Amino acid sequence: MVSVSMETPQQTEERLRHVIALADFVVHDGIWCFEESPADRPPALTADTLAVVRDNESWSCLVPHDQRHQDVEQFGIFSFHFPAELDNSGFVGWLATHLKAELGTGVFVVCGSNRARGGIYDYWGCPIDMLNEAIALIVRLRTT
Repeated sequence: MVSVSMETPQQTEERLRHVIALADFVVHDGIWCFEESPADRPPALTADTLAVVRDNESWSCLVPHDQRHQDVEQFGIFSFHFPAELDNSGFVGWLATHLKAELGTGVFVVCGSNRARGGIYDYWGCPIDMLNEAIALIVRLRTT
């Protein structure tokens, strides 16, 4: 369920630091990229496909980078699963702002839902050469 919180910026900061500390945080091995196909040719899903999204013109799959993907942007991927009882509203904007302000990098986020694990989860991507710095920042946010 999507929550709407009426709180001060200080309260939001405190709540989301609590959320990030309790979230199931995973750094996914390897280098990842987007593989595109035309909208009239949906992609075949594999066990390695993390996410699929489309617009009016194409499908975009988040898949492991390999030799077929030489001229595409490369990403490191990490994810969060949130406990059902926590209000994680605003988390994406909050963490993306911290990453941009402290590391100078933008990110992409693909969200999904798994009710058996509490609901919403996020896959986050950042440039592969920034992954270690992003993870270090997240670890600091989870422990302070």
